[in-house]
Amino acid sequence: MQRDPRVFLWDAHFAAEAILEFVAGKTVADYRSDRLLRSAVERQFEIIGEALNQLCKIEPAWAERIPDLPQIVAFRNLLIHGYASVNDLTVWNTIESSLPALHETLANLLNG
Repeated sequence: MQRDPRVFLWDAHFAAEAILEFVAGKTVADYRSDRLLRSAVERQFEIIGEALNQLCKIEPAWAERIPDLPQIVAFRNLLIHGYASVNDLTVWNTIESSLPALHETLANLLNG
């Protein structure tokens, strides 16, 4: 039985929201010095990438509405398979430059 594609949107949205909550009021220095925070953020990015990867498979029309989706999935793959080369500054920059827009896009898809 195929899952409802909205579940994948919800999972990605909830994970993006969690990251934004985790880093609220934090600086990149806070992020770099807090192993628990880094682990939590990376895990949520993994969930976002996997949920959107699954969405691509079962509802490509919805997936096409998410900007930079291939890069999001590639980031997930880097976090999981290339864990030794994860750069904290890259993760932080992704949070600041890309995550708010992704969060909004996912919310719009869920509400639309």
